[in-house]
Amino acid sequence: MALWARQVSRWRCLLQTARAAGFPRRLRSCSSTAQACRGFAPLALLPSRNDILPWRLQAYRHVCVGSCSPPDSAKDGSFSSPESNLSSPVKQEQAKAEIVHDLNAKILYEDWDDIPPSSALEEISEEEAIQIIAEPLLPLQSSTLRDYVDHSETLAKLVHLGVDLSQVEKRQKAGQLLLTLDFEKDIRKILLFLKDVGVEDNQLGPFLTKNPYILAEDLEALETRVAYLKSKKFGKAEIAQMVSRAPYLLLFSVERLDNRLGFFKNELGLSVKKTKDLVIRLPRLLTGKLEPVKENLQVCQIELGFQRNEIQQIVFKTPKILTASKKRLKQTFDYLHNIMGIPHHMLTRFPQVFNSKLLRIRERHMFLTFLGRAQYDPAQPSYISLDQLVSLPDEVFCTEIAKASIQDFEKFLKTL
Repeated sequence: MALWARQVSRWRCLLQTARAAGFPRRLRSCSSTAQACRGFAPLALLPSRNDILPWRLQAYRHVCVGSCSPPDSAKDGSFSSPESNLSSPVKQEQAKAEIVHDLNAKILYEDWDDIPPSSALEEISEEEAIQIIAEPLLPLQSSTLRDYVDHSETLAKLVHLGVDLSQVEKRQKAGQLLLTLDFEKDIRKILLFLKDVGVEDNQLGPFLTKNPYILAEDLEALETRVAYLKSKKFGKAEIAQMVSRAPYLLLFSVERLDNRLGFFKNELGLSVKKTKDLVIRLPRLLTGKLEPVKENLQVCQIELGFQRNEIQQIVFKTPKILTASKKRLKQTFDYLHNIMGIPHHMLTRFPQVFNSKLLRIRERHMFLTFLGRAQYDPAQPSYISLDQLVSLPDEVFCTEIAKASIQDFEKFLKTL
């Protein structure tokens, strides 16, 4: 009986404390008190609103009875009801506890009505609706990365770095790639690697604009390719120049890079040093297609009539001839050789003439012919080299080579 009296007393104190502290509004603040009472159900397991009124102290007594061991006097496995063992004062206290509980249940019932429902279908006032700020939705599909910049920290930082997203999205699957990358996790390490290779800070943006695919490459693989170039005696400055001018270079595996270097060395018959110098000056030879290179070599040898050793000299001095348009190459050669009368050995000495526009060559040659100064034989007086013919600005060409004024040259061009 003493045990039950103490339990009932604790229960009454608990209810009084909860009511004084605003129990219905502060469910969490009473959790420590609830845990202190042995046999008291956790707050998360309180009965629902529909069951709160019928809930009485008897439920608490039943729980406690089930958790208590039977008295020693019950030899036959049964024992009398706890209510029959309670004294009259204790029963009065129990009745008071039930009344207190009923009052608190009503308060709890009323206060729960004050709590706003969490349903998304709840009606709200116009004032509350105006205060709601809706974030713009992320488009599920878009043809431009511009729609994602405000939602992607990665894209925002790339733009700040100088990456032109309008150019990136033109490259196959490059836009999807950038949207899957995390700047800190995936991109920062590649940027640090490129800086270590020698790419300048102001070139990182243009570099990634041309080659965003490097961001998906394994860092260890990139370092292996740089180590291979160093093993071939390419200096740090030379590697930086090659990587900057040919952004796709580091996407090539060591095997492909080795095959490309071997191709130019064997196909052109160049030494190792000259092969290195060739690709340093035009590193896209290592990344471009080999078919146009093979075709231009055949054109030079079969259609233009250059010897193998002449082709070596032409290519070494002017690597761009390997990637030039075949049609343009043949038209330029035809005018230089068949109209101006420049022999093969002179063209071999000044192969840079093939990089000049045919219109420029024709206009200046015709002006010199008009003045009687079109002399391209070094054994003759008033000799004019092909380099001077195509490389000098118009003013210098007129005054030093044609011995005429720029106005005379402009008037002549109008007659053509």
